[in-house]
Amino acid sequence: MAKQLIFIIKSIAYGLALALLWLLFFQQNGQFQLSQLFSNHEAEPAAISYARAVRAAAPSVVNVYTVSTQQDPRSYQRRIIQNQSLGSGVIMRSDGYILTNYHVVNGADQIVVALQDGRQLEAILIGQDRMTDLAVLYVQATDLPVIPQQPNLEAQVGDLVLAIGNPLNLGQSITQGIISATGRAGLSTNTYTDFMQMDAAINAGNSGGALVNSNGVLVGINTAAFQRQRNLEVQGIFFAVPYKLAHTVMEKLIKHGRVVRGYLGLSGEPVINSAGERQVSTAQHFYGMKITEVDAFGPAAVSGLQADDILLEMAGVTLTSVGQALDLVAEAAPDTQVQILIERRGERMLIPTRIGVRSDTD
Repeated sequence: MAKQLIFIIKSIAYGLALALLWLLFFQQNGQFQLSQLFSNHEAEPAAISYARAVRAAAPSVVNVYTVSTQQDPRSYQRRIIQNQSLGSGVIMRSDGYILTNYHVVNGADQIVVALQDGRQLEAILIGQDRMTDLAVLYVQATDLPVIPQQPNLEAQVGDLVLAIGNPLNLGQSITQGIISATGRAGLSTNTYTDFMQMDAAINAGNSGGALVNSNGVLVGINTAAFQRQRNLEVQGIFFAVPYKLAHTVMEKLIKHGRVVRGYLGLSGEPVINSAGERQVSTAQHFYGMKITEVDAFGPAAVSGLQADDILLEMAGVTLTSVGQALDLVAEAAPDTQVQILIERRGERMLIPTRIGVRSDTD
């Protein structure tokens, strides 16, 4: 009798388990279709979407509207004309600091920032830097939506990116592409060699907007499209300031109101050996930076550095590229002395050199 009872209980338990499996896996819209068990059709894969990344980053990308006035040069009378322009910006700190482009706000008499929640706020220009095409704005507000940031994030060629901005004042829009090339992340030049190249479309109004990765994390500040030359048709070449460079410039502008760069007064080229053979490919080993020209009145000349000297180390840092060398100089505090290891006609020597100040017009 006991064995029969145990058998009945086990049967009921098995039946309930099978019923539960039925409900979990074989019920669809309240009906089960036997043909589904024998179907060869695979489940449709989930659609690829970057909506989560956009939701994370888009609220912190703002529209920037500027108004500037000037005297009409075509008028004999003192007629004033008013110019309006637009761009984008990125909220970097919740206490009101916004990054945008220098060319978006340069010369503006009035700057208005429009948030994605509908608020419009008057902005103050904290500082601007022509060489990196960056500017910092401040709005009097708190708890602003901040763009996701990762200080140690290194963008790589081939990374998928999304450009967020306000093209042609159509409203916030997203374009997608990849990073095509990366440059140096430093403060040394005012050319696009410092910037990231990508193919996410940048149109008028996108400037100053955010370039984010597929997780919505900021990788750069959109700045410009490649300038067409003559009748050359150019497509898919756009630029952004790398995040690390943009963040460094922002902190300097907030602290000092301008970017102070170190200066030595020299130029050079990469070489692969002590004989000064020029490096023609990045596949070749970098030996040092050969000085090709020295400003006769610059700090380098004062310290005794000469043309054809090969720079090997600066302030104890082994040089790995010409860009790195120029960036170390640019980022050094002016009026500080650094030890520069050079090689001159086969002999190595340390040259103490005092860093000068680079003007914005250099």
